[in-house]
Amino acid sequence: MIDVSALQALRSVAALGTLARAADDLGFTASAVSQQIKRLERQVGVPVLAPAGRGVVLTPAGQAIVDSAPDVFESLERCAEAARSVASGTPRGTLRVVAFSTAIRGLLSPALARLATDCPELRVRIAEHDPDEALRRVDAGAADLALVHDADGLPVPLPPTMTRRHLHTDVGDVVLPRTHPLAGLDRPLTAADLAGQAWVTSPPGTVCHQWFRRLLPDEPDVRHLVDDFATQLSLVATGGVLALIPRLARPPLGAHLVARPLRRPPTREVHAAWRRSADASPAIQALLAALDGQEAYASNS
Repeated sequence: MIDVSALQALRSVAALGTLARAADDLGFTASAVSQQIKRLERQVGVPVLAPAGRGVVLTPAGQAIVDSAPDVFESLERCAEAARSVASGTPRGTLRVVAFSTAIRGLLSPALARLATDCPELRVRIAEHDPDEALRRVDAGAADLALVHDADGLPVPLPPTMTRRHLHTDVGDVVLPRTHPLAGLDRPLTAADLAGQAWVTSPPGTVCHQWFRRLLPDEPDVRHLVDDFATQLSLVATGGVLALIPRLARPPLGAHLVARPLRRPPTREVHAAWRRSADASPAIQALLAALDGQEAYASNS
């Protein structure tokens, strides 16, 4: 019979390309991962990896095993979840969550306080990852639930083993000094209002930079490229620039700054995603309930 830990090691090597990266991903040494792969090869009777430059590639037999692995892990997880649900239905143990940084700040952090009160036997462990990597980790069994956002207006593709639930619509606002002439307008701002202004914005390649260029496509006056939103706010307060910041990411503004809505604001949809086989998990359902309860908080923060 194939050893489950060895199968997990092969999946990680297949996804990351080297034994060393798989070891880091799984929390083992490279030697331990190598031994797991060798054990798997003894169990199936054929090689599953072949050298390729500085890395490795799957043999046809190894690829066949990896292709079949999701069914194996799904069956095992259904067994475990069924046992836990039948036993008590009480959320307990450790729930491993992966999420992008602003979802951690705006959604997960507020939800943890509610979980600590409602589910004292449940421990949540959070790691920051971009959506693609977060989904890969959940699909591979290295995490239990991911918070992801859509990319360029399109939902992040899910592996067939996973499902999702919409949690929140994040909206971008313009942050400007309270003394700025646009701060006192009693209507949402337009692109025409913002023409000719100087800006600090997130670097190219980020969702917020894409938002910014859609709002102001005609070579805006960008003075600073800064990824940290608290630093952006400090430049708005002292440097004569404006910023476009998602509500989930926005730190407290203080007395000297104000956020103004846009007539056609940029948005992104935030989803929770998990393996279909874990639908019955009391821990996942408890976190989803806590996150659902935080949506209004995040929208108004």
